[in-house]
Amino acid sequence: MSGIATAALRSTLRHFKTAWLFTRSDYKTTIFPVMILATVVSPPNNLLALSRSTCWLWFHLLQFNVSNQTYSAPEDVLNKPWRPVPSGRISVNGCRALRWGLMVFCLGLSSFFSFNVFMTSALFSVLVIAHDDFGLSHYAIFKNLCNAGGYATFELGATLILSGESLLRTSIIALCCSAFVVLMTIHMQDFMDVNGDRMSGRRTLPIVAPEGSRIYMLCVLPLLSLALASFWSLGPLCSILFVSLGCGVGLRCFFFRDEICDQSTYLLYNMWLMGTHILPINARSRVLAW
Repeated sequence: MSGIATAALRSTLRHFKTAWLFTRSDYKTTIFPVMILATVVSPPNNLLALSRSTCWLWFHLLQFNVSNQTYSAPEDVLNKPWRPVPSGRISVNGCRALRWGLMVFCLGLSSFFSFNVFMTSALFSVLVIAHDDFGLSHYAIFKNLCNAGGYATFELGATLILSGESLLRTSIIALCCSAFVVLMTIHMQDFMDVNGDRMSGRRTLPIVAPEGSRIYMLCVLPLLSLALASFWSLGPLCSILFVSLGCGVGLRCFFFRDEICDQSTYLLYNMWLMGTHILPINARSRVLAW
């Protein structure tokens, strides 16, 4: 019996690790920023409510990543060989079956919260299908639109779970600002994946316009930082710090262009992105007015 229990434990731990590897690179890009925004724009909540919201978000992120990595296996061999498919932890066919199972599971999970959360999950599933199955991820503009839409549904679902059926006006404005920021800047993640994306036939902005896309980031990050600092009424010191971070990320993206530097720049970009999700707290408590 002890041998069976040990084997069962090892199998369970292996499955948990596989699930974690599917989402490993997205905690800093998705889980943390989304939960920061959902928390700061929602009424005060206890730890149980935050845990429910985080679990809902993680399962939907897992659904997207399993679907996406079903199609990205060839380039992942080059870009991210530790992912479950290229590392041999799960087959492509197994990944596809898991993807559809997760879609049904996420819809069922969402139905336990509210009708609005269920509809958010359904919209997210449509975006995943458009992004992966209809190949919109191969075209720069459509990829950004799908990413912005997916990010918005992540935030909407997490916020609805914390806020109830109705959203505060500040919550709606913050969600719109976040979706716009993601739409305008999310292709920062594509600079470090150029080789794999080119191999798979994707036409991301860094491939279509290698120089123009870096000039664009050099300009748009400082401008967005200034606009957000003004919109959320940051104080002088907070404005300087936030705008300086945006300028620094833009400058680094433009001047440091090898793959290793692009990975470091992307980490800094995620710090800036998390900053954009903290700013709405100033509408409630004025803690960033200094």
